[in-house]
Amino acid sequence: MRLKINILFFLVIISSILLAEDVQHLTARVQPGDGAYNFLKRFDVSTSTCNLNYFQKINKLPDDLVLIADKTYKLPVIVYQYNGTSIRTTIGNNDIDLAKKIQAFNEKLYQKGLRKDDYRTDNILWVPYDLLNCTQSSATVNVVSPKKNTKTFPIFGKEHEEVTIRDSKLTGQVYYIVSGHGGPDPGAMGKYNGKTLCEDEYAYDIALRIAKNLLEHNATVYMIVRDEDDGIRAGEILSSDNDEVHYKNKTIPINQVARLNQRCESINELYKQHKQKGAKKQRAIILHLDSRGDRQRVDMFFYHSPKSKQGKNLAYILRNTIEEKYNQYQKNRGYSGTVKSRNLHMLRETHPVAVFIELGNIRNSNDQKRFIIESNRQAVANWLVDGLIKEK
Repeated sequence: MRLKINILFFLVIISSILLAEDVQHLTARVQPGDGAYNFLKRFDVSTSTCNLNYFQKINKLPDDLVLIADKTYKLPVIVYQYNGTSIRTTIGNNDIDLAKKIQAFNEKLYQKGLRKDDYRTDNILWVPYDLLNCTQSSATVNVVSPKKNTKTFPIFGKEHEEVTIRDSKLTGQVYYIVSGHGGPDPGAMGKYNGKTLCEDEYAYDIALRIAKNLLEHNATVYMIVRDEDDGIRAGEILSSDNDEVHYKNKTIPINQVARLNQRCESINELYKQHKQKGAKKQRAIILHLDSRGDRQRVDMFFYHSPKSKQGKNLAYILRNTIEEKYNQYQKNRGYSGTVKSRNLHMLRETHPVAVFIELGNIRNSNDQKRFIIESNRQAVANWLVDGLIKEK
């Protein structure tokens, strides 16, 4: 039996109840441009690791959680037949705080027009999976969670701090993730709907997403530029501040050369320590956004040191991976990203094999979609990590 629930949301979302393994899940249709994060957030469903893992499981999704436009997916929301008495007796749990959270969730979606009727009217109760099945972890840095293979990294923010180790593909490998500019220097700037876009904020958000993905494959990861109160952020406009610091809590210099030297020194010191411990592979990934004429659209492109064959090899692996992904998810789009050698300070002075990535033109309206849409920022991170995993 299939019970359908109509939901009004810009006249494009259709939701229903499906019976699957004796559990009924709320379902909805993906809108064009949606990624897993936007898809869940539309329904005010937390994008915690616990929810994302369950979302992947019930939909049999690949590790990068790529969704297909107009396809219907199950949400990590369990559907109950409300008994007309109370939420606690409906779900078989006497926790009053839990019941209040579930009530607030249903009432909010009703107010937003995502539910046609109040749950007390149609006797259908929606319960987010994580409220019933996911425990909260400590906010201490890198604390082992009670859940198997899960650690907590507060730098990713409350909604993303739990990281589940999915496999050991990158065990023993060390990555230094460097987002461009920061502190007193916001980097390149663009305009979108009258709002200012700052290079350092978008590069940093993508850097965090790359770092989290790498940790999921059991890599050792260092965020060289750090902002302890930003975390992975949703939304289009990422507000700018100047409180970023360098690892470990070093004030970022105003002078560009001093700034770059400080980053290189931090990386090289860590590189030496890990080399002495026997690390076989260490890589530095440097992220920037380019600034060109607002009519000039560019694809992601890559630089390597003229003296580094391994850097050149890695740059081509990343470039080719991006092209493969575009061919897979945006057929007939084409891809013109390039690989070139450049004698840049960060490529020349860092000891690990390094790749410098320009993610696009912050002033071009088409390129901006690569940064302002959260699911696109996540896709960029996913694809780059897929490329890093390919490197032998």
